[in-house]
Amino acid sequence: MAGQEGGGRQLTLGEVVRLARKQSPDALSARHTFRAAYWNYRAYRANYLPSLTLTSNPSLDRSINKVTQSDGTVRFIEQNFVNSDLTLNLSQNVPFTGGVVTLSSSLARLDMLTDHTSSWQTAPVQLSYQQSLFGYNSLKWDRRIEPVRYREAEAAYVESLELVAANAAQLFFALASAQSDYAIATSNYAHADTLYRMARGRYEQLGTITENDMLQLELNRLTEETNRMNAAVEVENAMHELRTYLGIQRGDTLTAVITDSVPAFTISAARALAEASGRSPDVLNMARRRLEAASNVASAKASAGLKADIYLRFGLTQTSDRFSSLYDRLLDQQYVSVGLTLPILDWGRGRGRVRVAKSNRDLVETQVDQSRTDFDLNVRKLVSQFNLQTRRLHIVAQADRTAERRNEVARLLYVRGKSTLLDLNAATSEKDAARRAYLSALATYWELYYTLRSLTLYDFEHGRPLTADYEALIEE
Repeated sequence: MAGQEGGGRQLTLGEVVRLARKQSPDALSARHTFRAAYWNYRAYRANYLPSLTLTSNPSLDRSINKVTQSDGTVRFIEQNFVNSDLTLNLSQNVPFTGGVVTLSSSLARLDMLTDHTSSWQTAPVQLSYQQSLFGYNSLKWDRRIEPVRYREAEAAYVESLELVAANAAQLFFALASAQSDYAIATSNYAHADTLYRMARGRYEQLGTITENDMLQLELNRLTEETNRMNAAVEVENAMHELRTYLGIQRGDTLTAVITDSVPAFTISAARALAEASGRSPDVLNMARRRLEAASNVASAKASAGLKADIYLRFGLTQTSDRFSSLYDRLLDQQYVSVGLTLPILDWGRGRGRVRVAKSNRDLVETQVDQSRTDFDLNVRKLVSQFNLQTRRLHIVAQADRTAERRNEVARLLYVRGKSTLLDLNAATSEKDAARRAYLSALATYWELYYTLRSLTLYDFEHGRPLTADYEALIEE
C-alpha cells in the first residue's frame, strides 16, 4: 500500500495501476458497460426458458347492442352483463423451428345482470403450437450471435482494464518526468549558484576568471532558476491529472516512485497472434459482424418469398350454468389455421432487399478480412517494438548512469580549473538529456507492455490468460 506521510503520498507504478483499475472514470465506465451487456445476455437466455403467465380481463358492459335473433331478424336489445376470466399459460420457444408451444388452462364466467343469471366456460387443458414455415428464425440466429456478443463483452472489459493501466502508466510517468525535471532543475540551480558565487569571488579578488565566463555563469544561474519555476508548475499540473484520473479526492502531494526493475522476457509473434486469435475482443467483433451480416441476408430472403404461418390447438372444453358440473363430460376441441402470403407483384422490392443484404454481407466480409490483416500486422509490430524496447531500455539506463558520472567529473575538473565552462555545460546538458531519455524509454516500455496485453488478453510475463471475476462485477 502507498505510504502517506505529512500530507504526501508515495505511489509506485503497480499501485497507480491498481487504483486506476478500481476507481478511475474509464474503469467505472467499463464496469457499467459490461453490466449492461450481461443483462442483455440474460434477457437473451430467458427466451429459451419456459415462461408462465397469468392473465385476466374482467369487463362490465351496459349498452344497447344489435343482436341477431333465432329467426334471423336483428333487434336492438339492452344488455347488462359482467364478464370475468382467468387464463394460465405455460409457453416454450422452440429454437430449432422458431415456433412456440403453449400449454394453457382457462376459466370464464358471464353474469347477466338483467335477469340475474350466470354461466361458466372452462378449457382446463389446451395445447397449441404456432410456427412460421418459411420465415426468419430469429431464435436460431440469436443462438449463434448472442454468445459471441457476450464473449466479446467479457473480452472488451478485460481489454478496457489493460488500456486503463496503459493510461495510468502514461500519467504516472508524466508525473515522474515532471518531478525528475524539477529535481534536475533544482540541482542544476544549486550547482549554477555555487559556481557563480565562486566565480564572482575569483573575479573580484583574484582576477583569475574572465568577465565573460563570470557573466556566462550568472546567465546559467538565472536560466536554471527559471527552469526550476517552470518545472514546479509542470509537477503541479501532472499531479493534478494523475490525482483526477485515480479518483483521489484529497489534495495530497503525490510522489511517483520509480523502480528500475522491469520484467525480463521476450515474446514470440506467432504466440502473440495465437493468443489474440482466441481472446481478443477485436477478433470476436469480426466474427459477430460476419454472423450478423449472414443473419440479415436470411431475414431478407424470408421476407421476399412465400410466407406461411400455421397454428394448431387441441384441448378440452365445457360450459355449464353451475360450477359444480362444469367439468363433467368434457368435450374435445381442435383448431387448425394456415395462413399463406405469396408476393405476386411487388415491383422488385423483395429481390432488391435481398441483393442489398448480400451486398452488405460481401462488404462486411471484405472489411473484416482487411481488419484481420491490420490486426495481425499491429500485433506483430507491437511485439517487435516491445522486444526492441526491452533491449533499448538497458542501453539508455547505462547511458543515464554514465552521463551522471561524467557530469560529476566535469564539475570537479572545472572547480579545479582543469576544464572549460563549455565542457561543463555540455556535460550537464548530456546528463539531463540522458535522464529524460531513460524515463521516456521506461514509459514507452510499460505503455507497450499494457497495450500488448490489451490486444492479446494474455499475461506473457506469467504465462496465463487475462480474465476477471465477472460474477463479482454483477453483484457490486
